[in-house]
Amino acid sequence: MIGRARPCGVSGSACLWTLAVLFCGGLSTTSARAQDSNQGPSDPAKQTASQGGSSIVAVPNRPTFSTTAEAVQKGVFEVELGLEAADGHQNFNGLLKFGLLGNLELRFGNNPILRDSGVAGLGDSGAGLKLRFIRQKGALPTLSALYTATIPTATAGLGVGALGHSAGILVSKDVGKHHLDFNESVQWLGRADANGFDRDYFTALAYSHPVTAKLQVTAEIAGYSRANAATPSTLTILAAVTYAVSPQLVLDGGCYIAARGNLPRATFFLGITYSVADLYHLRR
Repeated sequence: MIGRARPCGVSGSACLWTLAVLFCGGLSTTSARAQDSNQGPSDPAKQTASQGGSSIVAVPNRPTFSTTAEAVQKGVFEVELGLEAADGHQNFNGLLKFGLLGNLELRFGNNPILRDSGVAGLGDSGAGLKLRFIRQKGALPTLSALYTATIPTATAGLGVGALGHSAGILVSKDVGKHHLDFNESVQWLGRADANGFDRDYFTALAYSHPVTAKLQVTAEIAGYSRANAATPSTLTILAAVTYAVSPQLVLDGGCYIAARGNLPRATFFLGITYSVADLYHLRR
């Protein structure tokens, strides 16, 4: 989850697993037919090929906390920027992505402006990669692995203060015009004043559906398990809309509610995803 402030889990991750299994299982018998008749491929490279052109298609991770299993197109440099505002909390967050290979995406994220409980400054950074090893086909979902190293760049009082790591599995699936993203990951949080790591688990299930050709609605339930006595579990419920100004430019806005944890009750956000260019074919 580079590029977004950590809302801090879900002690009920088994509940989200159950929701995902029931939803996907209930629709799996019709997914292959739905893919062929109602929906084009979710992979941007396949979308471009089906359109018979060489245009770039953005692959937003926003507006959810979960990360899509789809990868940025090979050679494409993409930027995500966002603003969050809540009682006692504001931030400006960014995520840079580059499609090094067709199935390998490099990522770097940071919160250059962060304010929590009156303390303002720089947030932690994160560098990582996403490896896609199964592309959606028929009943098979897109399946990827995500690794992130947390770099302690935050102002005192705003970050963990030590190097950390996270690794997880990302699943994305189109069923007709319905789209699902499911994440399950483990995070090792470095201890600033001692050796070793605290550990928590992140679980998220996101659903989206188009309203028009350019407008889409999204909902998500996500959270972290308890990491230590100072970092209790959290659970957030998110609702958002996205608007595709063009295939390369996507705007989003919405709100997430804290159902559990030491978080503001409601946080509002706005964001943008822009595919800047195909760096491997700049002349084109």
